[in-house]
Amino acid sequence: MSRLKCVNIGAQLMLLLVLLKMLTVINVAALDFRHHNQRDIENIMRNLTIEFPHLTDMYSIGKSVRGADLWVIVVGVNASQHHPLIPNVKLVANMHGNEVVGRELVLHLAEHLLLEYGKNESLTRFLNTTHVHIMPTMNPDGYEMSVEGSCDGLIGRANALGYDLNRNFPDELSKFADPEQKETHLVRDWLHSTHFVLSVNLHGGALVVNYPFDSFPGVNSRRYSKSPDDDVFRQLSLIYSRTHPTMHLGSSCGDSFEDGITNGADWYPVYGGMQDYLYKNASGYQVLVELSCCKYPRAQMLRGFWERHRDALINLMFAVHMGVKGLIFGQSQYSDSLFLPLEGATVMVKGRESIQFKSTKYGEYFKLLLPGEYVLLVRHPCYVPVEIPFEVQGSAVTRLDVRLFSSDCFQSPAAMATATVKLEDIPSSESWHQRNGKESCMRLKNTVLVHLLCSVVIAMLFL
Repeated sequence: MSRLKCVNIGAQLMLLLVLLKMLTVINVAALDFRHHNQRDIENIMRNLTIEFPHLTDMYSIGKSVRGADLWVIVVGVNASQHHPLIPNVKLVANMHGNEVVGRELVLHLAEHLLLEYGKNESLTRFLNTTHVHIMPTMNPDGYEMSVEGSCDGLIGRANALGYDLNRNFPDELSKFADPEQKETHLVRDWLHSTHFVLSVNLHGGALVVNYPFDSFPGVNSRRYSKSPDDDVFRQLSLIYSRTHPTMHLGSSCGDSFEDGITNGADWYPVYGGMQDYLYKNASGYQVLVELSCCKYPRAQMLRGFWERHRDALINLMFAVHMGVKGLIFGQSQYSDSLFLPLEGATVMVKGRESIQFKSTKYGEYFKLLLPGEYVLLVRHPCYVPVEIPFEVQGSAVTRLDVRLFSSDCFQSPAAMATATVKLEDIPSSESWHQRNGKESCMRLKNTVLVHLLCSVVIAMLFL
């Protein structure tokens, strides 16, 4: 074959690839206001990742009961990579399959963030310092059973097996727990594998922001259930309601809420909800936003919902950059001057100790706090506990790194064997956080021993 023919064939192949891309990639600037099905959602998200590869990533956390992927798109600089102290924000919509406004709003939110990057200074700075994980539907099976135009009712609310996913999370206060559903299990794994500092759960059927606690022990009736971070949750909720043009007025959908916000249990108690589970067990903050009086409105109403909720969604996400954050390092047993990122350290703020956050595998911690003076408490069974006063300013998040010095955790092999026996004799009443801390300590010991053994073997090979 002549060189000229090779060049012509190469040019034709390049032209074919360009044409194929034009046929398969939608112009994301033209995302329309209509109800998008499962295939639409996947295509929209894929096209966004193709158009903005430097600002996006896309993954599925698994499949629903009927085999539909629970897709997530991440928006932010280097979205596919972890960067220390870059907080993750999570938005989950369509947990109840017949509450559909949220799934459309988050698609438009993803598009808006990407199109405004490099043009809007505030959004550009936000995406340079934050990763936003967006799940348009947690309940795709329920959505498929729902009916457009149905403002009330329960058709499509539950998953394919008939379970309400927002009553399905582990809850020590729940007496009659349903069997854990596949979607719930996948989301729980997601919450514990990716640390989400701030989360928003989007629902429909009212116009209000709901904040923890959603439940309380003993009594199944309306009552304010105050969390240790009640001031933070109220502020997050007010940021949203006061940005929305009408939510803050507090009267809509036949309900009345002061300032357009409510404590969950004071509205009505929910056991097995996602937001209490996340706050108690996954070291993060979540509020639930009811977006619309009608659960499944006609498509022509979607543009109006987007215009009314857009700035509120954005301002709420911005709030992830408040309070205190930092890295926790633990002293190495082999070098007093060597400090390594420490996973599983318990992080608390004095006066708020009943909720204990854990440092990530990278040693990170995040606590959302309002401006003021606080004391940080850091504990780990292998290290000397510390208490550090600090101040939070209103203008920016406070950076506070912590060094923990070794205690008697690292001992001789005989002492370590004794310690192992003691670990096996943990009382049944001991909290999950205490057990997790001790298990983290043992994992740390084992890791150090493995590294030491490897070093000895390598040294012998080179002798």
